[in-house]
Amino acid sequence: MAPKLNTARAQFVLDRIDQILGWERNSDHERDTKFVELGRYLCEVRAGQYWRLEKLKSFDDFLECRFPGSRRRGYYFMSIHEHMPRQVKSELKAIGWKKAVELVKVIRRDPEHFESAPWVHKAKSMPKEEFEDEVEKFLTGSAESSDLLYFKIYKSQLPVVEEALETTARMLGSDKSRGYCLEMICADFLAGANLEVANSDELLCSAKRLCKFLPADEKRRLAAELIVA
Repeated sequence: MAPKLNTARAQFVLDRIDQILGWERNSDHERDTKFVELGRYLCEVRAGQYWRLEKLKSFDDFLECRFPGSRRRGYYFMSIHEHMPRQVKSELKAIGWKKAVELVKVIRRDPEHFESAPWVHKAKSMPKEEFEDEVEKFLTGSAESSDLLYFKIYKSQLPVVEEALETTARMLGSDKSRGYCLEMICADFLAGANLEVANSDELLCSAKRLCKFLPADEKRRLAAELIVA
């Protein structure tokens, strides 16, 4: 059952969200801690279903209205609020929300054994790209170097791209990077394309990429089935 709607509280929270977003659009201060407050209010909107006050059908519709074409950004702020330990939140002004998103990935991997001091130091001292690489190495165990990929897409294409990345992240786990999700999307496409043209080498390479995110027991079961076949 839907929770009883506290109209006064809901209106206050919705107004406060709009105030923060308006401030952000005018100043774009990545390092200010208002994004922590924003994440807390967004979580409250979801829990209390305050979006009903605006006659919307779902929380996703609410995020689409506040973050046009990029609902994922709203979920980032919520994740920071939900998973960031209290002792780290006091350091977020020196880190910025983009690095905080990466830090949440580390925390979610093993919350009980998260060592805040060294990771906060890394987040403060490293450039954003280097810190992202450090998080990726921690999550995957890979020391592979990375590169930046630039290409232009039209605004009409952005919702499709964002939806594909969000769906892939839900399938693989939210600790996976967007680059990894994009790789899996491309691997899936190549597997289907090479199946059509009977390119066995490319198909095998794509299949290996797709199998990377299977749990260990599923990998063993697949290997056993392939041997029997």
